[in-house]
Amino acid sequence: MTPTHAPLFGVNVDPTTDELTESFARTQLADQLGLDMVTIQDHPYNKRFLDTWTLLSALAMKTEHVHLGTNVANLPLRPPAMLAKAAASLDVLSNGRVELGLGAGAFWQGVNAYGGPTRTPSEAYTAFEEALHILRGMWNNTGRSFTYKGLFYQVQGAQPGPAPKHPIRIWVGASGPKMLRLTGRMADGVLVSSTYEPPQRLLEINKLIDEGAEQAGRLTTDIRRGYNLMGMVDFGQIGGKPAGLTPGVIYGNVRDWVEELTRLYADYRQDTFLFWPVGDEPLTQIEVFAKEIAPAVRAALPTNT
Repeated sequence: MTPTHAPLFGVNVDPTTDELTESFARTQLADQLGLDMVTIQDHPYNKRFLDTWTLLSALAMKTEHVHLGTNVANLPLRPPAMLAKAAASLDVLSNGRVELGLGAGAFWQGVNAYGGPTRTPSEAYTAFEEALHILRGMWNNTGRSFTYKGLFYQVQGAQPGPAPKHPIRIWVGASGPKMLRLTGRMADGVLVSSTYEPPQRLLEINKLIDEGAEQAGRLTTDIRRGYNLMGMVDFGQIGGKPAGLTPGVIYGNVRDWVEELTRLYADYRQDTFLFWPVGDEPLTQIEVFAKEIAPAVRAALPTNT
């Protein structure tokens, strides 16, 4: 099954305090070159990381077009009603450019150190599903009262607002069967990474998402398939493939990248590509990704996309 969505292309920005100038430079370059998205990981307990939502707000004020989002927000440390408020507020401030990636939690020791809960896989799943109901409920009930009573989260007659400027897409960071089926039932997209999920695993991931969508009476094509591409573009100055690259890191020249992304789209249904540059000269790599690779992939795809 070939995707029906036109592909989206974006880049990752690190929230590290010692690379702040680089983070702004990457984001502004993505904005200027017409990329679709900039995303930032969310690990509040990492002492080297800025708070992701604060950084996203600052980046939004320095850009005009590119969408900005989490990859993915740490739900156990961000209660869903307040997360809905934060996302909607930034969506208003950015004129409708927010994407919400959401994760059920990881690195529980760090979460617990910051006052968050430690959850079993079953508890994390239930809490995540409740959060999805609350996020949608808060966004869809501006001007009305909203109540939700769950096992982990309760909202008691909240008065939601402001309303998002546009329908905010929810992307789920998921790999397990239950979470992938839940993505198909309730979310707008999935986010997986090349260093964790090789292409052959994408077939099973998509099958599980499709099962969830069909259970909910949704079209399987409603859910976007996002791929975090850890990789390096050889633009003629790197001097051959470096030794010791982590498995799953994509390496090659422009033609190699175009062939790989076209294959991922046509054969594995990936329609959203988020580039995490590895190695030297990341700004140059991003420029090549935006100016040469993304347009060539778009041109190589069927005209109906």
